[in-house]
Amino acid sequence: MAISKILYMKDCGRNFPGKHLKVAIEYISVPDKTQNGKFVAGLNCQPDAAYEQMKQTKIKFGKTDKRQGYHLIISFEEGEVDADTAFEIIGKIAKEYLGEEYEAVYAVHDNTEHIHGHICFNSVSFKTGKKYRYEKGDWARDIQPITNRLCEAYGLSTIELSEDKAKSNDHYKEWNDFRDGKFVWGDMIKRDLDACIMQAPTFDSFLELLADKGYEIKQGKYFAIRPPGMYRFKRCKSLGEDYTEERIRERVLSESLSDYRPLRKGEQPRIVTYKIKRLKRAKMSALQKRYFAKLYRIGQLKKKPYSQAWKYKDDIRKMHKLQEQYLFLSRHDIRNIADLAMTTESLTAKKAEVSKEKSRVFKARAKCNSLFQTLDEMQELKECENSYQSGDNFFEEEHQQWTNLFNKLLKEGYKVEEVEVLKEHYRNEIALVRDKEKAAFKELNLAKSIMNEILHDSEERKKEEEIKKTQTQNSKSKQQQPIH
Repeated sequence: MAISKILYMKDCGRNFPGKHLKVAIEYISVPDKTQNGKFVAGLNCQPDAAYEQMKQTKIKFGKTDKRQGYHLIISFEEGEVDADTAFEIIGKIAKEYLGEEYEAVYAVHDNTEHIHGHICFNSVSFKTGKKYRYEKGDWARDIQPITNRLCEAYGLSTIELSEDKAKSNDHYKEWNDFRDGKFVWGDMIKRDLDACIMQAPTFDSFLELLADKGYEIKQGKYFAIRPPGMYRFKRCKSLGEDYTEERIRERVLSESLSDYRPLRKGEQPRIVTYKIKRLKRAKMSALQKRYFAKLYRIGQLKKKPYSQAWKYKDDIRKMHKLQEQYLFLSRHDIRNIADLAMTTESLTAKKAEVSKEKSRVFKARAKCNSLFQTLDEMQELKECENSYQSGDNFFEEEHQQWTNLFNKLLKEGYKVEEVEVLKEHYRNEIALVRDKEKAAFKELNLAKSIMNEILHDSEERKKEEEIKKTQTQNSKSKQQQPIH
């Protein structure tokens, strides 16, 4: 699934109006994100000189002010596509949408778990001098349909479009929230609110305790707070029913630390016996121990106050990554680099096999496309046909269309119900094979990331040894020099 998003770059003033455009082009072309420029290309311009060419186009037509350019971002679902395929798709999107009218630079970034592409293009056409205009509805009418069609051609999932584009934006927002670590913010804020509610005797003292923790507070139509490190205020009611201002006031009066009292004198503790099956501890290989040790070191974060979690967002991500790598080593019983190489080779073959399986499913489905198209047209006319059958002759023309489509299916040897079953069958098959492909991609990427880290660490150790060796030799040569 590829989700597109368009942004514009405004004028920065007389001294450097195209600053945002230049910075955007430089950003999408960063070598660390594009495998040293492998996934960077130009459309109607040279990538290395793109900004200067765009600038000259603006000067030529006397349109150097106002909007300088546009930035398209296309995000793919994690594990669904590799960087090479994504680069092909982004290039085709750029060519189809911009054609021979605008200069553009496009790139793919594969330095994160979610591969994504960027297209930066000039706001002025180098052919006609006309300025690009983005109108309301262009996303649903032009941009996302092109993205969907190309994704479908490559066997990727697509998103459904609606007039208000709510579904696609919700999906993008969910992914964006997870990427930005908001799953950490919500838990952290709720824990701080709960702690302050239990300690505060009044609502005012509750606010003071929150302020002491570094929170900014906004009391207006909605009760909102902002912890240190968070960009925007968060409405407390969005955290759940227990966190509306009215409910917090009630909880301040009804909840306190005394509810969590220690055992009173005279009360006897209750002893509960339970048989526990003892499991033999598995022996870890050196490679597994190494990743477990990394996890342990990062685990020291747990000793920090939870309210400071926002400071450690990157460390939390790193911990999750290391945990995945450690579980991968255990899952495949990898004990040395030779085991890792064999597993990588096996996973590469498995990925190729799954890709072939997906191709077979899509080819089989393609043979039925005409049937499915006929069924879709019939479903569009279904309400009209129902009205006609109920005696409304206004829909006689639609009834005739529906009848023609019905007869068309019969000539192909199918009933409507059979085509519906067939369509559902292929929908399930495609979903299943996509899940397999996603899992294969993820496992292979884990194997490659571990191998790259091992090779990198090995190179670093060699460099350190060479430096020590050189220092030792220099020290010996100095000692051997005669003193004059």
